Amino acid sequence: MSDLLERLLDGDHRALARTITNIENRAPGYRDLVSGLYEHAGTAEVIGITGSPGAGKSTLVDKMAETYRDRGETVGVIAIDPSSPFTGGAVLGDRIRMASNVGDMDVFFRSMSARGSLGGVSIATADAVKALDAFGKDRIIVETVGAGQNEIDIVKTADTVAVLVQPGSGDDVQMLKAGILEIADVFVVNKADLDGADRTVQELREMLDLRGNAGSGRNDQHTGHGHHAEATAVESDAAAADADGDGRAGAADGAALKQAEAEPGDDGGSDAVWTPPIVEAVATHGEGVDAFLDAIDDHHAHLDSTGEARAKARERYAEEIRTLLREDTAALIAEEIDARGGIDDLVDGVVAGETDPYGIADDVLDPVATCLRERREDG
Repeated sequence: MSDLLERLLDGDHRALARTITNIENRAPGYRDLVSGLYEHAGTAEVIGITGSPGAGKSTLVDKMAETYRDRGETVGVIAIDPSSPFTGGAVLGDRIRMASNVGDMDVFFRSMSARGSLGGVSIATADAVKALDAFGKDRIIVETVGAGQNEIDIVKTADTVAVLVQPGSGDDVQMLKAGILEIADVFVVNKADLDGADRTVQELREMLDLRGNAGSGRNDQHTGHGHHAEATAVESDAAAADADGDGRAGAADGAALKQAEAEPGDDGGSDAVWTPPIVEAVATHGEGVDAFLDAIDDHHAHLDSTGEARAKARERYAEEIRTLLREDTAALIAEEIDARGGIDDLVDGVVAGETDPYGIADDVLDPVATCLRERREDG
C-alpha cells in the first residue's frame, strides 16, 4: 500500500483510481492507506451538489467541471449512485455523465455506491475525497443520489452545499421545507427557462425570509438578520431589473450577497450570517454556471473570513471519528454474536421466553464495557 500511496502523490491517475477502489471495497490494508492521505490533504475545496431526482444535477456537475477547467483548475468528481441490493455496487455506475470532459485527464470522475447510507454519502465517500485532495485536485465535486430529505449527510463532507430545485415542482419546495432548506449554502433553480421558474425563486426567498425571522425571533435589523433583510431587498430589486432579459437574477443575487456581507454588524465585527443566494441556471446550455461558481467562491471566502472553515473541519473530523467507531464496534459485536451461535440462536431464546432483546444486548455488550472500564482505571 505504501507504493500505491507514493504513486498517487506523484500524480499517477491509475494509482488514484486503484486507491479509491480499495477504499470503496474496504480491501485489506485500506485503513493504513487512508491514514497516509491525511497529512497530504486539506487544500481542495469540496462542493456538494444535491437535490431531488430530475433536477439536473449531473448536467450541472458536467458544466461546472468544464468551466473550472477553462479557468485552469483541476477537478475531481464523485457521483454517488444507489446501491445494488445484490452486489452493493453502484446501480448507475456505468452511465456516461461527463460528456463535456471526456478525455480530459485533469477531470477525474468516479461513480460510487451509496452503500446503504440513508444520506447517500458513506464513510467511503469521505475517504475517496481525501484521496482526490491528496492527489492535488483543486475542486472536488460530490453529487449525491438525490433521494430527498435524507441528503443531509452531504454537509459532513462538503465545504459548500448547493441544492438544486427545478421550477413548477411543488414537491421540491415541500421537500425543502421538510429539512434540506437548512443545509443549502447556495440554491440553484435549474431549468430556469421553463414556466414557473420565477414562482420557484419567489417561494425560496419567502422560505429564507421565514428562516431568518425564526432565527431572530423578531423582525429587526440585528447583526446577521439585518444583512439578510438587506440582501433580500436588493435581490428583489435586481430581479425586477432583470425582467427585461438583461441577465438572470442569479448573478444579481451574488452581487446582493456581496454588498450585504461587506457591511459590518452592529458591533463593527465581521460576524455576518451567510444568506444562501438563489442562482437561476439552464445547465444544458451552460447559462448561469459562472454566476453559480462565483456564489460558491463567495461562500468559500465567507468561511475563511469568519473562521467557519476551521470549525467545519473540526466537525468533519469529529463525525469521521464517530462513524468509524460505530462501524468498528458493530463489527466487533457481529463477531461476538457469531461466537454465541448466531443471531438465530439469540432469537430462539426470546421466542422461548427465556430472555428478551434488552437482556441479550446487555449480555453481549457487557464484556466490551468491562474491558473499556478496566482500561480507563489502569490509566
